[in-house]
Amino acid sequence: MLLNCDMGESFGRWRMGLDAEVMPYIDCANIACGYHAGDPGTMRRTVALALEHGVSIGAHPAYPDLVGFGRRSMACSPEEIRDLLHYQIGALGGICKVQGGRVAYVKPHGALYNDMMADPLVLRTVLEAVAAYNSDLPLVLMATADNRPAQALGDELGVPLWFEAFADRAYTASGHLVSRRLPGAVHHDPARVVQQAVSLARGDTLVADDGSHLCLEATTLCVHGDNDSSVAAVRQIRQALDALGAR
Repeated sequence: MLLNCDMGESFGRWRMGLDAEVMPYIDCANIACGYHAGDPGTMRRTVALALEHGVSIGAHPAYPDLVGFGRRSMACSPEEIRDLLHYQIGALGGICKVQGGRVAYVKPHGALYNDMMADPLVLRTVLEAVAAYNSDLPLVLMATADNRPAQALGDELGVPLWFEAFADRAYTASGHLVSRRLPGAVHHDPARVVQQAVSLARGDTLVADDGSHLCLEATTLCVHGDNDSSVAAVRQIRQALDALGAR
């Protein structure tokens, strides 16, 4: 179970996230590529930090929405989606290359990620874009109660898939995240977050919001490093997974 974390989301003099503090505990860094956050200098520094700690580097492309932090859906054509993905992956790839690193996977951000999970046409377009850039790059997408349709599409287009789960979020019976607008959507108790991470790593069932049991087959677990308490939770998750031999 690989731990992945969104990183490099500062912009200019505005700072976000405790990247240096969380990097030692994760396996994969999803680095913003300048469309929702990040800038060339931030990208360079975040790549250097990941390489220092032996962490895999992932492109974290988004809709061109700095003001909305990439969390607002945009009416982009398939061609526009392919272009914005290639532009962002290529930018991060160039910064990696001059430091002796490489982009190892792709994880869309925010509204682009959500649209990809909700609309099969957007998912196909994202997969086509990744395949055209480098079909060896895995695409990170959400694990649900049934991964088979997405896996079939990935197989059709020749793109490996990493299915992602979340330790700090509540789930619906279908394996989708409970809306943040609803109470209980986000787990704040560190003990509960760590326990959910362990359950996911073991392949145990989770209790969905309707009380049913949900099994998610996940390759990677998304964690956060936004504040001191979240970094402490990542540290505890890392220790728990290492004890399981799940790294």
